[in-house]
Amino acid sequence: MKSKEKRVPVKSIRQEIKNNLFFYLLPLPGIIFLILFNYVPMAGLYIVFEKYTYQGGLFGSEFVGLKNFEFFFKSIDNALRATRNTLIINGFSIVLGTVANVGIAIAINEIRNKWFRKVTQSVMLFPHFISWIVVGMISLTLFDENKGLLNQFIQMLGGDAVSWYSNASLWWPILILTSVWKGAGYGSLIYFGALTGFDQSLYEAAEIDGANRWQRIMRITIPLLKPTIILMFLLNIGGILFGSVDQIMGMTNLNPLLFETTDTIATFVYRSAILNGQFESASAITLYQSIFGFILVMAANKLVKKFDPDYALF
Repeated sequence: MKSKEKRVPVKSIRQEIKNNLFFYLLPLPGIIFLILFNYVPMAGLYIVFEKYTYQGGLFGSEFVGLKNFEFFFKSIDNALRATRNTLIINGFSIVLGTVANVGIAIAINEIRNKWFRKVTQSVMLFPHFISWIVVGMISLTLFDENKGLLNQFIQMLGGDAVSWYSNASLWWPILILTSVWKGAGYGSLIYFGALTGFDQSLYEAAEIDGANRWQRIMRITIPLLKPTIILMFLLNIGGILFGSVDQIMGMTNLNPLLFETTDTIATFVYRSAILNGQFESASAITLYQSIFGFILVMAANKLVKKFDPDYALF
């Protein structure tokens, strides 16, 4: 005779929630915020497929299908130029920014004096809180053709003044480096937080074995940071087409002479759609950016999963 298996009593969902009510309520504000400001506005995507008017509203305006996408792609040269500039500026900013963030986090973590470490963190965080308008004023002080500090220095060395605001080829590196400079301190916080959670016994054992500081960083710190680096890279790549309008407006004032390298999708839409009140066209391009970003995340995640499944997002 087969022995009957004992059934383990399972708590009901209601009882489970009742017993742990406080813990279930903790994420509630974040969930409400996410629903209100991320999911509810998705209803506005319908504007992409209509010729929006204030009289008709969201659901009373004329349905036009995919016509709003013609706004961006009817001038294929401008569309490709804007996409190229966005990918180059944001792509290099993500890669160089990741290197800078990791480097700063490791450097701060290696500082043994607590007071000096806090001062260093504060100094590195400061650029994050400077608006792009102020950065634009600083760049004008540096790059002005007649009174700019850089041109004065170049002329002191016997060189000719550079026309920074009429030479488009100079602005890819300028925008990339200023973006990395402004975000490096804030971006390093995540990596610094990860560093503080590492098992210190690993470093102590390596030190006993004779490993110097550089070897400990390369053989212990970097491998342990690898999951965080990959995760942040995958999250950042999803927004690679969402350029910083305020950065380019603040630093170039949408100078037409620089459009060859500074006109991104965001600034193109701002100039061509938002200023003219064509919100449906702007929404269509935003949808294009989101879909393109989603495809990039999926492709990058699949690539990561192929080489190391443990580090993939899903």
